Amino acid sequence: MEKKDKILITGSKGMVGKNLIEKLDNIGYNNLLTPSRKDLDLRERKEVFDYFNKENPKYVFHLAAKVGGIKANMDFPVEFLQENLLLNTNVIDASYYSKVKKLVNLGSSCIYPKECFQPMKEESILSGAFESTNEGYAISKISSLKLCEFYNKQYNSNFISLIPPNMYGKFEKFDEKNSHVLASLLKKFYESKVDKKGFVSVWGDGTAKREFLYAKDMAEILIFSMDKINSGDLYEKGFLNCGSSEEISIENLARLIKKVVEFEGEIIFDYSKPTGMDRKILDSSRFLSLGFNKFTSLIGGIKETYEWYKNLQ
Repeated sequence: MEKKDKILITGSKGMVGKNLIEKLDNIGYNNLLTPSRKDLDLRERKEVFDYFNKENPKYVFHLAAKVGGIKANMDFPVEFLQENLLLNTNVIDASYYSKVKKLVNLGSSCIYPKECFQPMKEESILSGAFESTNEGYAISKISSLKLCEFYNKQYNSNFISLIPPNMYGKFEKFDEKNSHVLASLLKKFYESKVDKKGFVSVWGDGTAKREFLYAKDMAEILIFSMDKINSGDLYEKGFLNCGSSEEISIENLARLIKKVVEFEGEIIFDYSKPTGMDRKILDSSRFLSLGFNKFTSLIGGIKETYEWYKNLQ
């Protein structure tokens, strides 16, 4: 990408989008298209094609998605499948027909089977049933990956899909219904400290292991991928996992957050609540072999996120 190139960022109001815009601004990219949903309804095909024809972006970061917590996904599977299918198809199709030079599409690790060998390799996708609680969302994400893959194979496009692990960081919403485990714990420890509670309750037994990616690092990965990775580098010309492959147990994560927040109470594990999968880690060896190595330490990322969160209160 050149500094003057017109770059479209869908989902620009979300955590990853805001971190990406901040990073691009800081390094001198000043021709960014960042439409809100009010400006551009990605579900409306004519609206999307008209926008692409008018603005003629050279590069597209497709980050937009309808997202929600477990309850929302279970209660409204039609909306999560249908709306995401529409917006993904419209953006990817419009990118092809308007001759976008390159598109980077953001996937999700929820597309891996519920029962999946760990760490999860790209080959495992579609090898088993999805987790039922977010099946609609997962199917829509798989469809976007496959559509990019098929465009690459059939029309020699340069559409790249990335699959990140759980993300956290600046611009996280920290709401009870939609937060991932790290943001949820950070909020719990902070509020318990402020309210002078003697303990923080953590779901499950703490043994489950997870992988986390700082949103600032995700922004770096997106830019690196746009500049350095082409469709021929991808697994079957489709997609790549893009994490550090480092894991931490929920118990150790809770103790790390407790230390950062300087909470002096106890951690109590609630065994009546679900622990989740024992382990959920991406095998990102293909991506890492392409030269990216700028990962923020987990404690460093948590400290920065906590400082940002405190300033919001």
